Amino acid sequence: MVESAYVAIAVAVCVTASLPFFLYGAWVMIDADVVTWDLLVYHLRFVVTGLVLTTVPMVTWMIPRLFDQLTGAAVIHAFFGIQAYALLTFALTGIYRIYEAKRDADLYADPDRDVDLDDLHENMGHWRTRLRVGVFGYTILWICAWLTGLYRLVTLHLL
Repeated sequence: MVESAYVAIAVAVCVTASLPFFLYGAWVMIDADVVTWDLLVYHLRFVVTGLVLTTVPMVTWMIPRLFDQLTGAAVIHAFFGIQAYALLTFALTGIYRIYEAKRDADLYADPDRDVDLDDLHENMGHWRTRLRVGVFGYTILWICAWLTGLYRLVTLHLL
């Protein structure tokens, strides 16, 4: 039981540590006037680090124990987490198409061209909306899952 509490605390710290990576990765893109390939790769380093810090503990420790600890809080925690990853997948469908259109227009290698992104493809506005909705939804639901996870940590292991 004590070992389980230590692992739970380590998992909570690991997942909590991912939040600054997500926020900084988002800030890098929001703050940029022009998105170059180097900036995109820099942004992805932080986002992927955040995803690894969240996903690895989830797959290796949280999911295997879910059915052993099936309570209302566990169901809520799992619901928020599943919905967060569903919205991340939704965002990725937009990200991929935007990346493809920008790559085809050579906007990563030559970003200074005066081109409106919406002029690259007729569906660009739709893809950008998918990206925004998916990322915003993922972030909100991730925070909800994180808070319910912290509640579960306290009630299961610290009280």
